[in-house]
Parts: sequence; structure tokens; C-alpha cells
Amino acid sequence: MKKTVGFIGCGNMAQAMLGGMINSNTLDNENVIVSNPTNNKLHLVKKQYDVKVTNDNNEVAKESDILILAVKPNKYDTVLKEIKNHIKENVIIVTIAAGIDINSVENIFDNDIKVIRTMPNTPALVREGMTAMCSNKNVKDKEMKEIITLFKSFGKVEIIDEKLMDYIPGISGSSPAYVYMFIEALADGAVLHGIPREKAYKMAAQAVLGSAKMILETNEHPGKLKDNVCSPSGSTIEAVYTLEKNNFRGTIIAAMESCTTKAIKMNKKN
Repeated sequence: MKKTVGFIGCGNMAQAMLGGMINSNTLDNENVIVSNPTNNKLHLVKKQYDVKVTNDNNEVAKESDILILAVKPNKYDTVLKEIKNHIKENVIIVTIAAGIDINSVENIFDNDIKVIRTMPNTPALVREGMTAMCSNKNVKDKEMKEIITLFKSFGKVEIIDEKLMDYIPGISGSSPAYVYMFIEALADGAVLHGIPREKAYKMAAQAVLGSAKMILETNEHPGKLKDNVCSPSGSTIEAVYTLEKNNFRGTIIAAMESCTTKAIKMNKKN
């Protein structure tokens, strides 16, 4: 891709995306410009990816054909008003924050701005991200394909109706945190019985990775794959019984509901 891609903000999510785009050779480092108010993170991405960096958001806005807003949700309004008179005529603005809908971005600008709303996750750093995506009517099919190609450089992409976007953090945007907690708990259970922690983390993480890959590659229902592991009167079904008795699935769904409620509140606030 020869277009200039700009990042306003270079926190963990932006760095994960940038790493995926450059490490996959989808994007040349010379076609990237990144801004951030403080220098520590800028020095880090400059050293690691040799991209152009600046403290000036307007400099990024002036140069970018694709402008990725990687700032906290409560900063969006301020940043958009700051750059509105400095963007290119046909720029595509890409949002990655929970609770920022397309209409809230459109309302800042006087012209027919092109907006793509996305919700990626941090496994983008190892090119195993999951991104949900939607756009407004001003984005052409060719332009949408370009953004999909960028995001596929660090994982998978699903096109979602915008009315469903507030539900995405619960299932993929925030869910890596739940998975890390699950892996940590599995490892703690192993350490309890003497397995060294480093080995416990490796075995637990690989079990989760392999299980996820089984679903993606076999297209089997998760329940069937679970059944295949559970021998009659065996240790696995005993563990499943304990999880069910302690409301394992209900607790996960309740956590997702909490995440969704917060995302919707953030959207209304913004």
C-alpha cells in the first residue's frame, strides 16, 4: 500500500496494529506517521519501526490518506475538533475506540467525511487480532477493501452492522483480558501441584491456542468438541461438572453484559 497511514496516539493498541501492518509487509514504514503528546512512546515506535513521529496531531492530519484515531474515547471530541481544518479532502478516518459511533465523528465535520468504525484487539501484535468493522455511506467499496487489507495484516476481520458494534468489546475487544485470567488460573492450579510456573503458563496457553484453532479449522460446534474430551466417568467431565456447579458460563456472560453496558454508556456520553 502506497498511501500514507497516520496514527494519532501510539498506545498499546496502536503499537499492536502498527507492528502487524509493518511486520507483515502490508505497509512500508516510510508511509507511516505517528503522533503522541509525550515522547517516550514516540521514541519507542521510532526505534522499533523507523516511522516518522511528531508531537503535532495536525501534521499527521495534513499528511494522512488514512487517519487512525488511537486515542482514548474521552479525547476523541477534542482531537477531531483540533484536526478538522487540517485533514486531506478524501481522507478516510478510522476509529478504534469503544463507544465512538460514526455519527459522532460526522457531526464534527462540515463536509462528507469518510468514516470507518472498528473494534480491534491487542493480539494484533502477534498477527492474531480480531477486528469488527463498519463504515458510513461515503466510503467506497475499493476504499473499504483497502482498510480490510490493512487490518487483515494483523488478524481476521468481520463486517458488522453498526447497531451491533457496542456488543463487540464484550466478545473480542475486551475478551483477551478474560482469556489471560483463565490461563493464569489454569497455571495457578498446576503450580499448586508442583508444576513450575513457566511450564504451567506455556502448557495452559498452548491448550487455549489449540482449542481455539480446533473451532476455527474444524467448524465444529464448541459443545461437540467439549463432548469429545469428556469420557464417561472421567476426570474431564468431573471438572466440567464443577465449572457448571459454580456458574462458569453464566459468570462469563455476566462479565460480557457488564462490558457491553459500559460500552453503551460511553457511546451515550460521547
